[in-house]
Amino acid sequence: MASRSAESAACSGLVLGIESSCDETAAAVVRRGREILSSVVHSQIAEHAPFRGVVPELAGRSHLREMLPVVDEALVRAGTSLDGLEAIAVTYRPGLIGSLLVGVSTAKALAFVRGLPLVGVHHIEAHAYAASMEHELEYPLLALVVSGGHTALYRMSSPIELEMRAETRDDAAGEAFDKVASMLGLGYPGGPAISALARTGDGRAFAFPRYRPRGGELGFSFSGLKTAVLYALRGQDAGAPPPEPEQIPRRADLAASFQEAVVDVLVAQSLAAARAEGLATIAVTGGVACNARLRERMTAAAAELGLRAVFPSPSYCTDNAAMIAGQGWHLLRAGRLASLDLDAVAR
Repeated sequence: MASRSAESAACSGLVLGIESSCDETAAAVVRRGREILSSVVHSQIAEHAPFRGVVPELAGRSHLREMLPVVDEALVRAGTSLDGLEAIAVTYRPGLIGSLLVGVSTAKALAFVRGLPLVGVHHIEAHAYAASMEHELEYPLLALVVSGGHTALYRMSSPIELEMRAETRDDAAGEAFDKVASMLGLGYPGGPAISALARTGDGRAFAFPRYRPRGGELGFSFSGLKTAVLYALRGQDAGAPPPEPEQIPRRADLAASFQEAVVDVLVAQSLAAARAEGLATIAVTGGVACNARLRERMTAAAAELGLRAVFPSPSYCTDNAAMIAGQGWHLLRAGRLASLDLDAVAR
């Protein structure tokens, strides 16, 4: 495809996003922060499934193999080239350091070779922005980012202005789903597996604990819930050998009751934060936002209080580069550029 002039590229509004914070290699081209022209994601689920979790070394090697083909495919699907871009945005924090380095190094090399502006994007803040790409939202709003590595509430004053209001004190909700799925002998990732099994179970069968901060504070904790499921499976001897999956009694009830406990906490804390901040909209993003029960409960509970709950499409809840390119455009417009010594930051 013929190269565009530097002037036309600067006006194109096209931003290439690159995401490699964990186990998805992703690239996307987005116009003016919202119009998704392409979004390509190479998943590593099959590589990590035998280990029931992400193996950092395997993740980094996979990113090295797949990054350039994924970027090329994103450009082709968008009908453009590097010369047609206005900027390159890349996730630089947080995540697995080896995985982040692949994306950051790729973005810096492309930006240097083509003389393009470089934008560093915070992965979690981009998740919070994701709902804005498909919904007309008014700021300020509350964003719940709930994934395998993060569970946090943010007040968003604009697409690029976020203030954390609460976060998990231990495990993230998505991690709890993965660990409980492993206890129940289910597949990886745990969220979809538990959600599928829970459809045939009773969410009230087991009285699992719900974390409630004292004194009206906000926050999350799921480690105690994981322990409660462990004791429900093995009795008081938590070190006992795990039962075979087919020998676990009431397995669907366990899955449904665990899921209900997680959803209860996420909904209660989000509503409390929205009321405390005087916010009318709750944007729920991150991989766990794909959970059908969370979508159902959050939407209904928000509506009862006269609030609005919005969710991205499932493909934009999980890790993707469209959210990186989308928020990257706003950062570009605000003049928040990165230099070529941009480094990856794990936390």
